[in-house]
Amino acid sequence: MTAQRRAIVATVFGTRKHFTAEQLLTWSRRRDKSVSRATVYRTLPLLTESGLVRELDFGKHYKFYDPNYAEHPHHNHIICQECDKIVEFESDIIEQLGGEISRKLGFSVRAHRLQILASCDEFRKFGDCKKKRA
Repeated sequence: MTAQRRAIVATVFGTRKHFTAEQLLTWSRRRDKSVSRATVYRTLPLLTESGLVRELDFGKHYKFYDPNYAEHPHHNHIICQECDKIVEFESDIIEQLGGEISRKLGFSVRAHRLQILASCDEFRKFGDCKKKRA
């Protein structure tokens, strides 16, 4: 475990926000200026393969990573397709429906993932939002 990897891991588990590899690089360099892009891109697959972080594909040309997947494997996301705002939520109704459908079809739920692609209210109302400008 190198100092760079320690900085990356500390950064990943020091946030509750979803992030891209490039965001992780920027944040990790605040901890250790020597963190390289290559080390970030080599470390992320190790974290996802181990099940500690989940890679999320929201239909962009880059992936997002969910740092609290291991703590909450049954959660859902609503994503603004314009500004990439991500809101995580849990729903008893979705849990019940998933269980009901699974039982009916002869399955047992281990985990579920729901992604709702949308436009945030700020973008919908004004055609722009603070997060997109940032």
